[in-house]
Amino acid sequence: MAKLRYLIVGSGWRSLFYLRVAQALPERFEVCAMLCRTPEKAEKMHREYGAPVSTSVEECIAMKPDFVVVAVNKASIADVSRQWLERGFAVLSETPAALEEDTLRQLWQLHRQGAKLQVAEQYWLYPTLAGRLAAAGSGVLGPVHFARLSVAHGYHGASLARRFLGAGQQPVKITGRRWTDRVVETDSRWGVVKNGSVVEKDLQQHTLEFAGGATAFLDFCGVQYHSFLRSTHTSVQGERGELYDDTLRCLDKAGEPVCRQLAPVQEPLVLEAQKAGLNEDETAIACYLDRMQDYLAGGAEVYPLAEALQDAYLSLLMEQALQQPGRVVESKPQPWNS
Repeated sequence: MAKLRYLIVGSGWRSLFYLRVAQALPERFEVCAMLCRTPEKAEKMHREYGAPVSTSVEECIAMKPDFVVVAVNKASIADVSRQWLERGFAVLSETPAALEEDTLRQLWQLHRQGAKLQVAEQYWLYPTLAGRLAAAGSGVLGPVHFARLSVAHGYHGASLARRFLGAGQQPVKITGRRWTDRVVETDSRWGVVKNGSVVEKDLQQHTLEFAGGATAFLDFCGVQYHSFLRSTHTSVQGERGELYDDTLRCLDKAGEPVCRQLAPVQEPLVLEAQKAGLNEDETAIACYLDRMQDYLAGGAEVYPLAEALQDAYLSLLMEQALQQPGRVVESKPQPWNS
């Protein structure tokens, strides 16, 4: 299989994930360049991270990457993705695809016209979560009707809820509330924090009631992404059992209750990524990037754009629900709904 070559547009924290994946797995991936806005930022990225860099769009176009990773700030993702699509490149954009409903619909129209756009929703590819999703979808729990998830915010949470419940793009009713959580800060994007400072973080809770009868309870506080004091949890319930994190309780074929521990997915690329020192988030990104090979050759979408647009749309509704606690916000049919 040929090595995948991609351009990274952006030089922020998230863009570094794609650089680290390529540096850890050079036989599979190659970064043509990181396109930076200023010479100063380009010099910094090259000096601190060893990244090949450029400040010239024309120079990057001439490199002829297999696809373009758009990892700019959230407010600019849709516009920058559209620019590279209009130049004829396949694009893998960071999440969310857009921050407005109209823009989500515009991206769908571009897709319908043949633009090759994917959105890097990677949580379903986390080795631990992939194992849990496989168990929930295997039928061993019977029809799954409740999921309590404290794993990720917004569009990521919506993605996992829909997948665990098998809810697809069903209409949904959403309610939400927020509180302030106080916790000692112990970790961050940039490393361990040891000053003992107490920080206030936004704790959000949402209920998603799907038309098919399943319900998801989501709660998440941003500190959970980087903390030694706040963990994440999944609980999925069906008629014949429950999955709580990696513990599966269910009935066997004879109707006898059994309990077993799930193991993370251990496909070859996962093992290769772990051996190379990539964390679970980076491993999931590597798995996504690897699947781009088949998509670019005309195969199936890695994460269907319709799903990514629905995640972003539901995230917007979740934010609306927070603005009016107790009010039910209902989804409306969208062009990408199957």
